Amino acid sequence: MPHIDFEKSLNPEQLEAVTTPDGPVLVVAGAGSGKTRTLVYRVAWLIQKGLSPNSILLLTFTRKAASTMLERASELLGIDCQRVCGGTFHGFSHRMLRRHARLIGYPPNFTILDRADVQHILKFLCQELGLTGKDKRFPKASTLGVIASKLANLDLDIEQLLYRHFPHLGIHAEGIYKVIEAYHIYKKNHALMDYDDLLINWKRLLKTHPEIRQDVGSRFRHILVDEYQDTNSTQAEIVRLMACGHDNVMVVGDDAQSIYAFRGANFKNILEFPRLFPNCKVIKLIRNYRTTQPNLDCTNAIIAHAREKFTKRLVAQRAGGEKPILYRANDELDQARFVTTQIRNFLSDGVSPSQIAVLFRAGFHSYHLETELNRCFIPFEKRGGLKLVESAHIKDFLSLLRILINPYDRFSWTRVLLLIERLGTKGVNKILTNILMTEDPVLSLESYKTKASWRPKTKELALLLKRMRKCEDLSNVMKNMEAWIEPFITSNYVDDYPRRLLEIQQLRAMASQYDDLASFLADLALDPPEGIEDTQQGEKIVLSTVHSAKGLEWQVVFVISLCEGRFPSPNATLNGDEVEEERRLFYVASTRAKDHLFFCYPQYITQAGGGSIPVSASRFLNEIPTSLLRPWKRPHLAKRHSGSFAARGAPTSAFSGPSSPGSKADLPFNPGQRVRHPIFGPGTVVQMVTDEKVKVCFDSVGDKTLHLGYAKLSVI
Repeated sequence: MPHIDFEKSLNPEQLEAVTTPDGPVLVVAGAGSGKTRTLVYRVAWLIQKGLSPNSILLLTFTRKAASTMLERASELLGIDCQRVCGGTFHGFSHRMLRRHARLIGYPPNFTILDRADVQHILKFLCQELGLTGKDKRFPKASTLGVIASKLANLDLDIEQLLYRHFPHLGIHAEGIYKVIEAYHIYKKNHALMDYDDLLINWKRLLKTHPEIRQDVGSRFRHILVDEYQDTNSTQAEIVRLMACGHDNVMVVGDDAQSIYAFRGANFKNILEFPRLFPNCKVIKLIRNYRTTQPNLDCTNAIIAHAREKFTKRLVAQRAGGEKPILYRANDELDQARFVTTQIRNFLSDGVSPSQIAVLFRAGFHSYHLETELNRCFIPFEKRGGLKLVESAHIKDFLSLLRILINPYDRFSWTRVLLLIERLGTKGVNKILTNILMTEDPVLSLESYKTKASWRPKTKELALLLKRMRKCEDLSNVMKNMEAWIEPFITSNYVDDYPRRLLEIQQLRAMASQYDDLASFLADLALDPPEGIEDTQQGEKIVLSTVHSAKGLEWQVVFVISLCEGRFPSPNATLNGDEVEEERRLFYVASTRAKDHLFFCYPQYITQAGGGSIPVSASRFLNEIPTSLLRPWKRPHLAKRHSGSFAARGAPTSAFSGPSSPGSKADLPFNPGQRVRHPIFGPGTVVQMVTDEKVKVCFDSVGDKTLHLGYAKLSVI
């Protein structure tokens, strides 16, 4: 076995954690401080000291994480460390239950239910209980599965859970209670366990059978736990019970990065670990190897305001660096244009697309940016949340709008008509066969002869379409179309219709930036042009929710929509704990940057009706001292140097107003210039109406005024 020089390989805090002989240890590992390295060397140190690999239990949140750590330990020791028992909480609990399940009334060959199995059983039970059927709007099995899982992981009863997480389902509380109760009975009677049962039953077995606790404690002399801040109450209790007889437990985590309460993670687990293990040694890893001190000064300031925490100040091990930039945008479109311009500059400077990320609190916060990136032919991938037009309800709504532009669009007609109750595919095909052969399908639908029960709804639709195609006010069109489709969304998506209606409102807000419906619909085509991935060698900018970005890092990071009502989420006003989690979420976002960090917020947010309301900067942004930030200076006032960071702007007063890249002397189009639009075809520029709007006379449709924030105009 090779000799490892631990003192040379580790910093003093890591060395202390790795070489602590016995007893409970809490390693509070700050962002980028070498958490994984510490666990890997801990495994190696224990084995080098003579402990059998079989006596070590390493618990992680993914099998890949455990496998990677043990592979790295094997490389250090020159021996196979796969004999260390490593894996997830659920995987380990499953293995132990196979041996001992009889003690709690289960056969050893019990069946594990996957998500599809759970939904199938819940659907069956709803039918058996008479909760579903004609004219009944009971939640879908998929939503009931989520509720069942949350009940297993959160210390809440059904009434509390519905009030906090599903308030719109409160009218179904009695039925939900019945089906969840029936679900638990069904599982026990048929020897079934779902994912959450693996933890619950393993904890139950440990609590009720002292001999099992003693056996586990004797077998695993050292227990190591990764990402302890993400454990739920059940997992924390399992760790405590398994340490029977020795308390040789090392948990590693960061209280400042506990952001999964919605999955059941209990933030207090890591704070209360010293109480759970009274003789616990607490070691803080504060040396950051990821980023620079100016960035860390900001992140330290963010988390300093946390109500409950392990106080620590991260110190950069990299020299240099510049203060994070603060950009105060006019509105969300200005924010999107600013971020896109900066991305283009970084790409020009040679930064790899995959090393640039834009982070946001919720998926719909990136919609303006998605459109702007596509307008500039910058490929991206989105993680967390759906792209703008991927959801079924958005596709339904857009189909409704497309019929106004093209009443012969059979696909859009089909999608819209199928929303109407009791109107099936056969009936839709019959309608379309008749109306699409006429000069005006809308008028034909209005006068369509039938005694079918769906006739009033189709006539109502035809009258709406006839009225709206004469309306020149796009905001009014969107409002009326939304009113028509809202009942269908409410009834078809009983589980989550509030979210879906909110997303349609966001779509209506975006449309308020346009002068006509055709331009709006054309610019919602988000697919990049053919061949662009080949020219970029498949690399893309990353757009991600903060939750999906945890554990990752990029050279350049933009955190956008940092205003009240967006970040923190509006739901975070319910109680102090939720506000605290939102602050930790902001901390996680800001610690993802290796070099360049940007904070952006709009001063106005567009409302669904087309108007804008003023918003203030996020309370978390205001907690950062102004001396730690570089407020953005108008690019055209800055001295430009090719290839240098100065070309992207320089700091100025914290109260400098926002500006868009470029100046009036550098307008994108000139009168007389020939251009092409993806819908209207070729045309001639008449004039630049404003910095953001251009008037074009198209060969096919005449004059159109287009918003450059969305119109994909190309020079011929």
